[in-house]
Amino acid sequence: MIDLTICRQGLEHNIQKARDNGVIIPTFENMRDPETVPAPVKERLKGVGLWDVDPLNLFRITWHNEPRQAGGLYTAVPNYIELPPALTGVKARIVALVGKWFPTGCHKVGASFGCLVPRLVTGQFDATWQRAVWPSTGNYCRGGAFNSKLLGVKSVAILPAGMSRERFDWLRQIAGEVIATPGCESNVKEIFDKTHELRQEPDCMIFNQFEEMGNHLWHYQVTGRAVQEVFEHVKRPGDRLSGACFTSGSAGTIGCGDYLKEVYPQMKLAVGEALQCPTILENGFGDHRIEGIGDKHIPWIHNVKNTDMVIDIDDEDSQRLLRLFNDPAGLSHLREAGVDGDTLEKLSWLGISGIANVLCCVKLAKYYELTEHDVVATVLTDSADMYRSRIKELADQYGPYGEKEAAVDHALHLLGLRTDSMAELNYRDRKRVHNLKYYTWVEQQGRTSEELNDLWYGTVWQDVHSQAGALDELIRAFNEETGVLKRL
Repeated sequence: MIDLTICRQGLEHNIQKARDNGVIIPTFENMRDPETVPAPVKERLKGVGLWDVDPLNLFRITWHNEPRQAGGLYTAVPNYIELPPALTGVKARIVALVGKWFPTGCHKVGASFGCLVPRLVTGQFDATWQRAVWPSTGNYCRGGAFNSKLLGVKSVAILPAGMSRERFDWLRQIAGEVIATPGCESNVKEIFDKTHELRQEPDCMIFNQFEEMGNHLWHYQVTGRAVQEVFEHVKRPGDRLSGACFTSGSAGTIGCGDYLKEVYPQMKLAVGEALQCPTILENGFGDHRIEGIGDKHIPWIHNVKNTDMVIDIDDEDSQRLLRLFNDPAGLSHLREAGVDGDTLEKLSWLGISGIANVLCCVKLAKYYELTEHDVVATVLTDSADMYRSRIKELADQYGPYGEKEAAVDHALHLLGLRTDSMAELNYRDRKRVHNLKYYTWVEQQGRTSEELNDLWYGTVWQDVHSQAGALDELIRAFNEETGVLKRL
C-alpha cells in the first residue's frame, strides 16, 4: 500500500512552502470530476496558459481540460477522439482519450502527481531541502519536473539519451538537473543504475514510476473513470466495451484496466510492447523506437493477474504512421480514402506511443473479430508535438512523400496489420510474466519474495484502490493548513 505515515516536521515545512508559493493541491475527486474544483480556482484559471509554470495548473491534471492552449476550463466529457473504420480498417469503434491537453502535453503529469503528492502531504518528502528524482523513459520525468516546478521543489530528470530532442530542450528550462543515461527506450536498467547512485545522496528522494503505487492509483481513479465516461457518452443501443489496450511503459496507465474490469467484467484488457523487445511475449530483449515505453523488465505496479492479452507492435509501423498522419500528402490520401475532416485535423494528437496504442486496438479487434457494436478504448499519451524532429528524420531517411508512399504506408502499416506476435494469457502465462518481476525487483531493487507473492496472492491491489479517500482527506487538511484557498 501507499505509506501515509505522517512526518510532522516535513509536513510543517511543506505547509509553509505551499503557503509562501500560493500552492493549492487538487484532490483525486477534483481530477475525476472538475465540477468539484473550487469556483475561485476556476475563475483564476481563465487567465492561465496550459503550460504556464503556475501552481493553479495543478488543477489541470485531468482528462477534462478544454482543448485550448490558454484560459480553458473543463469539458463535460473527457477529451477523446473516435477513429473511423476508413482509417483503421476494422468495424470496431476505437476511442482514445487525448493527452495533448494536459500541462506539458502528456498525461504523465498525472502519474507524477500520484507519486509525489502522498509524500508531500504526509511530510515524508521535505520540499524545503530534498530533491525529487524522476527516473523515466521520457514523459514521466517531464511531468515530474513540471509538478516540482509548480510546487517550488528541486528536481532531477533522468531519461535515455536516445529520446527526442524536443524533450531535452524543454526539460533544460524546467528541471533543476537533467541526466541522460545510455541507450534508448528499452534501456531501463541504465536508468535504475543512475537512480541507485542518486539514492545514496541524502537530499535525493526517488519517485520511481515503475514501482510507485501512486502511479497505479492515479490511473485507477482518474483514467479509469475517464474511459468509463467516454464509453457511456458514445455508446449506442447494443454497444459494449469489449476491450482496452495500453502499451507498458511504467504500467501505470494499464492500472485503469483494474477499474474498467470492475465496471465491465466482460472486457478484454491487453498490454502492448514493441516487437523489437518482446519481453512479455517471449521473455525477449532488444532496442526499439516507440518512445515512452520501457522494456526488458516487468514493472512492479503491473497487475499482471488482470491482463488478458499481450500484443506486440512493430516500431516501423508506428514510425511510418507518424509520418502519414502529419504530412500533407498523407492527409490528402486519407481524405481520398474516406477519412472525415474532423479526424484528419486531430491526427496530430497522436504521438508515437499513442499510435502504438491504437495499433494494439486494431490487432485486438481483428483477433476477436469485433463488430460495429464493440468499443475498444485506449489513450493517446502525448502528441506529434513531441516528435517534430523525428518526422524530419523520417523525411531525410525515406525521401519525398507523395500519394503513392502514403497509400503504401496506410495499407501496409495500418489496414494490413496481422494478428501475429500476440497471445492470449491464461493463468500460467500470467504467472510466468509476473515471476519475471523477481529478477528486477527482488535481485536488483531490494524487494522481497514475500512482497512479490503478495502482489499475486494477497489483497495489495484492492488495498491500494481503497486509499484515494484517505489521500483526499490528507490533501484537504493540507490545504486547510496553508490557508491559500481561503485567500483566493
